[in-house]
Amino acid sequence: MNKASKIITLCAFGIGTALNAQTNDVTTPLHAMQPDYVTPYVIPEKNNIESVLNRVYTFLEENTASKVLNASDNSEVTDLKKAKGKIIFSPGAFRLTSYEWGVTYAGMLLATEATGNKQYADYTNKRLKLISDVAQNYKSENLKNSPVHTVLQPRALDDDGALCAAFIKAKKSGLKDNVDPVINNFIKYITEKEYRLKDGTLARNRPLPNTLWLDDLFMSVPALAQMGSYTGDSKYFDDAVKQVNQFSERMFNSQKGLYMHGWVESMQVHPQFHWARANGWAVMTMVELLEVLPKNHPGYPQVLAQLQKHIAGLVQYQDGTGFWHQLIDRNDSYLETSATAIYTYAIARAINRGYIDKMAYSPAVLLAWNAVASKVNAKGEVEGTCVGTGMGFDPAFYYYRPINVFAAHGYGPVLLAGSEIILLLKNNQFEMNDSALQLKTKL
Repeated sequence: MNKASKIITLCAFGIGTALNAQTNDVTTPLHAMQPDYVTPYVIPEKNNIESVLNRVYTFLEENTASKVLNASDNSEVTDLKKAKGKIIFSPGAFRLTSYEWGVTYAGMLLATEATGNKQYADYTNKRLKLISDVAQNYKSENLKNSPVHTVLQPRALDDDGALCAAFIKAKKSGLKDNVDPVINNFIKYITEKEYRLKDGTLARNRPLPNTLWLDDLFMSVPALAQMGSYTGDSKYFDDAVKQVNQFSERMFNSQKGLYMHGWVESMQVHPQFHWARANGWAVMTMVELLEVLPKNHPGYPQVLAQLQKHIAGLVQYQDGTGFWHQLIDRNDSYLETSATAIYTYAIARAINRGYIDKMAYSPAVLLAWNAVASKVNAKGEVEGTCVGTGMGFDPAFYYYRPINVFAAHGYGPVLLAGSEIILLLKNNQFEMNDSALQLKTKL
């Protein structure tokens, strides 16, 4: 054998030895290899979820007002009836009377239901009592001197719908204080004062005349639904169902299973931008309505069917990370936390209430929670949330909305999502079946 032949033989021997040592279809069950997942692909554990909720609670307890001060010297107001001049809430990073905080109050109540820990409900009850006490006991010649002027004189659905629903939920959950005057003032605005189209659909005259905002489903319907449950008066249920149906007729894309963000009556063509958080408000609205809508109400089947179509549409656009995109059907827009958290809550609750197939949807919603949990940092801040957003009719508007840890829209949805996932885990078992996360069933 010449020198060249020896070299070739030795090289071949080396390659063969290397091949024998490699992972291949003969040496290793390749289907069982661990993928390099971006988001943890695991069955969530209750104690880990509670840890996330507790971090959020601690951050919010430390960063939201809990008392009233005299604006002149920052001394605490102990008797609201005797307060003179301008008063303010104690310093905090979030507004107690915003619609985002209406969602947070509801999230805290659900967290107590899911965990049994009273600290969450106490957070809500303490602040709702504070808002109600100021509204009912502090009188000022200048309404702007009141830190609850939007409660006393709402000017938009943003000012009252989510808060109204939270007040009623708190009352039904055991809040002892008389908050009915606040509730009644809120519901009067929704039913009698908010602008409507000729057919009764709740609308705004911004950014253009006769504009429907998908957001307004959540800013109105849950409050109407809760009021129907609270009073037993079916007129509130009737209006709530009408809003869902009439918004859906104009704004739901049945091919995609998604809603557009805005609809303007005078437009001959309606640009469709499927903004994630607005779709979140819509899907959460239907879940909230079905929670209290009597099953014998003639609108119940319609709302249930619409919810099922919307969830089916949403799930087909879920990203492999578990998140949804800022514009749901545009994969080059950024991944957004608040919408993902809202979908997690709404889909998990729909599973828990039997509205949708739990075998089909549970894996997606557990993945979504794992994604959301990854955005709650050690301080309890929620990262990756889009700031407050108006309405646009071009993609750049949505693509480049900023994100910020003080965007209040992220906190309530995280509390709701984690709480509902705990309830899902309590009533079901999951397993890794052939490497895939699935509902565990009996043969």
